[in-house]
Amino acid sequence: MTTTATSPPPTATEDPVRLLIPGFLSPETCKELEFVHRSCGTAGYRPSVVSTSLPHLAATGCGHLLLPFVPIRERLRDAVESFFSCHFDLFVEFTGLVSWCKGASIGWHSDDNKPYLRQRAFTAVCYLNSHGKDYKGGILQFQDGEPSPVVPVAGDAVIYTADNRNVHCVDEVTEGERLTLTLWFTRDSAYDEDPKLLKFLSQTSWSYKPADQNSYIPLPASDNMYWFSYDQSGFDIRCARVHILGFSFHASNDEKSNSASVAPTEDPIELLGKPLRLGRGNDVFGKIFANSLHALQVVQFYYWKVPELAERRKHTTVGSETVCYPTIQVQQSSGMELPLPCNHGLAQTIFGSYGNAEPEFTLEWDDFMLAAVLWENYSDELKRKLSTFLPYWLSSETIFVVDSSEITQVRGYGN
Repeated sequence: MTTTATSPPPTATEDPVRLLIPGFLSPETCKELEFVHRSCGTAGYRPSVVSTSLPHLAATGCGHLLLPFVPIRERLRDAVESFFSCHFDLFVEFTGLVSWCKGASIGWHSDDNKPYLRQRAFTAVCYLNSHGKDYKGGILQFQDGEPSPVVPVAGDAVIYTADNRNVHCVDEVTEGERLTLTLWFTRDSAYDEDPKLLKFLSQTSWSYKPADQNSYIPLPASDNMYWFSYDQSGFDIRCARVHILGFSFHASNDEKSNSASVAPTEDPIELLGKPLRLGRGNDVFGKIFANSLHALQVVQFYYWKVPELAERRKHTTVGSETVCYPTIQVQQSSGMELPLPCNHGLAQTIFGSYGNAEPEFTLEWDDFMLAAVLWENYSDELKRKLSTFLPYWLSSETIFVVDSSEITQVRGYGN
């Protein structure tokens, strides 16, 4: 049921308390963050919520995926400091991607309404998809003042004080998945998230090693973090994400219906942390992925890049461009489908369908193979940049956009 409440009389104030910034993020940036979230997210802090925090990315071998967030954090901090005329430094307390799924809502509250949240001074929320087009419900309501309500539109951002001048709620999401990037800012450096992130990164991200694929292969967290509970049922988020897009996980061996590939005493969910293949219909893709997150990232990357891949194929067809497609390997039902406990019907209800997952969409295996190669190039490039930037971040003890013109050769790191 949609959250409703009677608003108290408005409180007069001369200080600005919130601002809506249309078009703060570009469509491509929204899509990139959507890719990160849908390939890395875990069960969230509230029922019917999925979240992806920056420490989680760093701890699961995906520290390079922090890079798209860095310029956004700086731009949002600048916007907050400018609009609220801050005469002090602000620190980012939390950065995370959050999706509110069917049934998610939150009642009237301020973002500093608990003793352990008193350090929060300002909030920034960026919408990555749009109300009406991508989901229903999920409208942001403030008890008083303008703008309110805030109807989410992809690319828009809203910034506001985290105190009781901005008591707000979010209506129940009734269909689909509402995607946001959320940041909280604090005046207290003790709550700065950067030192924690840098500690993770210094432990998990080493110097750049060309052609070392293992340097960007994701490492799954504990399996329980991917379990999405709903009433008396549930599903594994990794399984659900690939199933909604028409894929399934298969054993990595080549023997048909070989039940011996799954030990009788083995927990089926544990198979998601081991090498596997992707299937679709009667086809099984020949490539062996290191684990389910590796496969999921490639699947989500493919759906992010479908328009670009289709355009490449179109240009190739008319002869205006030469594209070298890698050799494709697709077999008929080779390797049994993994017996994973996942309520696919519930997952479809919770997440809905999205992007190019509509029934009329036809997958092109050539495009998918090319996407797997482009994902490796994308990950390799981000890993290289992270290895370059990390010494500067560690030296200054903060994460910031490094000016490429000032980059010098830093020796000794990671040796």
